[in-house]
Amino acid sequence: MSDYFNEITEKVKELVRINSVEAPALPGKPFGEGVAEALHYMLELGKSLGFKTTNYDNYVGEIEWGEGEKTLGILCHVDVVPAGKTEAWKHPPFSATEEDGKIYGRGTMDDKAPAVICLYAMKTLMDEGFVPKQKIKLILGCDEESGWQCMAHYKKVAKMPDYGFSPDGSFPVIYAEKGILHLKFDFFTNSFLSIIKGGERPNMVCDECYAYAPIPYHAESFRMTLADGKKQNYILPVSKLLVRQFGLDVRADGTVKATGKSAHGSMPEKGENAILTILKYLEGVGAVGPEIREIFFDDALGLTKLHDETGYLTMCPGIIDKGEFDKFISLTVDIRYPASLKKEEVLDKFIRNGIKYTVLEHQPPLYVKKNDPLIKTLLGVYNEVTGRTSRPIAIGGGTYARALPLGVAFGPEPEDEEATVHEPNEYISLKCIKETYGIYTEAIKKLTE
Repeated sequence: MSDYFNEITEKVKELVRINSVEAPALPGKPFGEGVAEALHYMLELGKSLGFKTTNYDNYVGEIEWGEGEKTLGILCHVDVVPAGKTEAWKHPPFSATEEDGKIYGRGTMDDKAPAVICLYAMKTLMDEGFVPKQKIKLILGCDEESGWQCMAHYKKVAKMPDYGFSPDGSFPVIYAEKGILHLKFDFFTNSFLSIIKGGERPNMVCDECYAYAPIPYHAESFRMTLADGKKQNYILPVSKLLVRQFGLDVRADGTVKATGKSAHGSMPEKGENAILTILKYLEGVGAVGPEIREIFFDDALGLTKLHDETGYLTMCPGIIDKGEFDKFISLTVDIRYPASLKKEEVLDKFIRNGIKYTVLEHQPPLYVKKNDPLIKTLLGVYNEVTGRTSRPIAIGGGTYARALPLGVAFGPEPEDEEATVHEPNEYISLKCIKETYGIYTEAIKKLTE
C-alpha cells in the first residue's frame, strides 16, 4: 500500500493557510477570493494526482474517478467559518502551525484535512491497481458554512451521486442529524440611539459583543422624540459596578464590550455567549427589558426540553444587531431540533406566545436506519480498522449528507478527542490524520468493489 501520510500532512497545511472565509462576491467568484483559491488548490491537486476535475463556476468542484452505473459521492467543503478573536488562538488561525503532534488552524478539522485525506485515499487505491465498479466523485462545496448555494448550483449543472458520505462529522458513523432552523426575531425598543453589535454567523456562539451610544448623544442636554411623541434626555449610562460584575471593557466613547468564547452552534454549552453578557448589562442600566434573555437564554418557552433519541433541542443566539436609529433589536438564532420532530412543532412555540419570526434557513433532519447497508458497511470498516465495537450515533451538526439521496456523515472527529470545530485553536492531530487515512481508504474500497 502506498503511504502518503507525509504528503497529506503538508498538503493539509498548505490548504489551511488559504483564508477561505466567505467574502463579498467578485466577478466569477461568488464567495470571494479566498474560497475560490481554496477550490482551485484542491482541483489542481486532484489533477496532479491523475484524476479528472471539473470546476462548476467556482460554486463547487469535483474530482472524479472510475466508471459505473452507480456513483459514490464524498462530499466535502473548502470554506471555513471566521476565526473569531485572534488573541484567543495560541497560533495564528491561518498559519497551520504544527506543535505537539497537532496542526492548528481554522478549517483543519472542518473540513480541509478530511478533503485532502479522502483525495489521497482515492490515489492510494489507484496506485494499488484497484478498479472501482462504481464512479467516485469527491465533491468540494464552497458555501457549506453559510447557505449551501453551492449544492443548489451543483444540482442544476450536474447529477448528484446516488449515495455516499460526508467526512464532516464524527466517528464512528452518524445515522441521524437534527433539523436546523435559523430564525430572525425583531424586538421593539425605546432605546433608539443605543447601538448593539455582536456575532458573525448564526452557527457560532458569539465571542464578542458591543453596545454604545454614538458620542454626540452622550450629552445630557440632548433630547430625543420617542415613538409616543414624548421627549426625554437620552444617555446610555456606564455603570462601573456592572462593568466590574460582568467583566466588560469600556472605551472613552462609552462603548462597552463583552468577551465570550466561540463554539459550534450545535453545542452552545461549550461556549460563552457574549450576547448574554451584554443583555444582562443593558438590563442593569435600564436600556433593554428582560424579554430576549428570558426567551432565548433562560428558555421561558421550554424549547430545550424537547428531545428524542437524537438528543435535546439546542438554541444558540448567534447574531445581535441594532443600528443607531433602529426601533428594533434584531436577533438571529440557530436552533437544532430532534430528528423525529417537525419544524412546525418548534415554530408553534413562538406562534402561540405571539412572537414573530422570519425563517432565514431550514434544513430538515437526516435519519437513516441503523441497519441500512451503508451504515453497516461504514461502521464495519471503522470497527475493523480501529479494533473498536462502536455503534452509530446522532449529532446536532448538519452536513452535506443531507444533499444526497442516501447519505451519512462519517468522521473525521475521533471518539477519544475533544471536538474543536468553530472554536479557537481548532486542530487535527497527526494521529487522527494517519488513522482516518486508513479508514477512508478501506471505506471507499468496500463501497465500490
